Amino acid sequence: MDDMKRFTDFLKQQADVLVREWREDAFVSENAPFRDKVFQNGIEMYEIVIQILINEGEKEALKRLACQIVEERIEAGINIGEFVYNVNGGRSRIFKCLTVFEMSMEELQPIINRINECFDVFLYYAVSHYTELKNKMLEEKSVVIDTNHKDRLSILGQMTSSFVHEFRNPLTSIKGFIKLLKTEYPDLKYIDIIDSELEELNFRVSQFLMLSKKEIIGKEKQDFYMEQLINQVLNFLYPSFLNHNINVSKDLACNILFHGYYDEIRQVLINILFNAIEALHAKEKEKKIEISLQKISGGIVITVSNNGPIIEGEVIQTIFEPFFTTKDLGTGLGLFVCKQIIEKHEGTISIHSNENRTIFSIHLPYYEG
Repeated sequence: MDDMKRFTDFLKQQADVLVREWREDAFVSENAPFRDKVFQNGIEMYEIVIQILINEGEKEALKRLACQIVEERIEAGINIGEFVYNVNGGRSRIFKCLTVFEMSMEELQPIINRINECFDVFLYYAVSHYTELKNKMLEEKSVVIDTNHKDRLSILGQMTSSFVHEFRNPLTSIKGFIKLLKTEYPDLKYIDIIDSELEELNFRVSQFLMLSKKEIIGKEKQDFYMEQLINQVLNFLYPSFLNHNINVSKDLACNILFHGYYDEIRQVLINILFNAIEALHAKEKEKKIEISLQKISGGIVITVSNNGPIIEGEVIQTIFEPFFTTKDLGTGLGLFVCKQIIEKHEGTISIHSNENRTIFSIHLPYYEG
């Protein structure tokens, strides 16, 4: 204890020199807020260290000062790295005193240990409090972002719902007259193409309607065979497959009677297959799409794969987010709507991509009747 007392007395005598040298080396910007406070904090830290070397009971003062400085740094918007650098600079200055203090290494070791413990505890309190405050700020920002995002979707949903309903009225009339024309003039040129394009337009419009998250009045789940639905979708898209020289193969389990919203599951499959067709657009030959339907424990899995270009990992992370698209004229709603529909059916949808294939996997719960 006598050695510690002699050393702390020596530190007190060297206080002005140590603080001046520390200030010269400290990293503090000229225009930094709390600049003068930084140096005052350094002096206070120096005094606390001396007190701790004499009396271990002063460690609460370290915690108080550490939390105070961290809050000042966050308010000033300054990186904590400068703070850590300056703290260790103060530690180095105190250790420099040990080199001129006439004591053996064995006598100095307890003093060195106490100094290191003092600075380590101070940094622990500071970094812990900094992390706690930063996490709290991030959580608050996330809440604001999520709220704004939900408000944006809600407003957009209301707008699109109103717009789509107005748009569908004349579209329904056009489709009705097309059917009349097909009945009266079955050999009329291009009538099937017009009908197909109107069906695709209706599908695209439905994607926007899904954003409103409003159920259609009177709409109910129904029982349908999933294999028949997939075949119906493939027949509907057959002209597109043919036009792009795409070879489509299927492996479908039979007699899977599914209970859900027929139109919505159909919309998911069409949307994913449209994406596959567009992915293969730039490929010159051997364009392939494979679709499979299998029964697994507790559910069914539908996979749609294509041998188009790989989708990179950073794109996969956000591919189901609304308004995200890699297409020049894309809306960024197609896969978002797919995810909404599948989750409404208590299922999951995922994507995996490598150099050979990109695979969409849809898992849906299935219960034997």
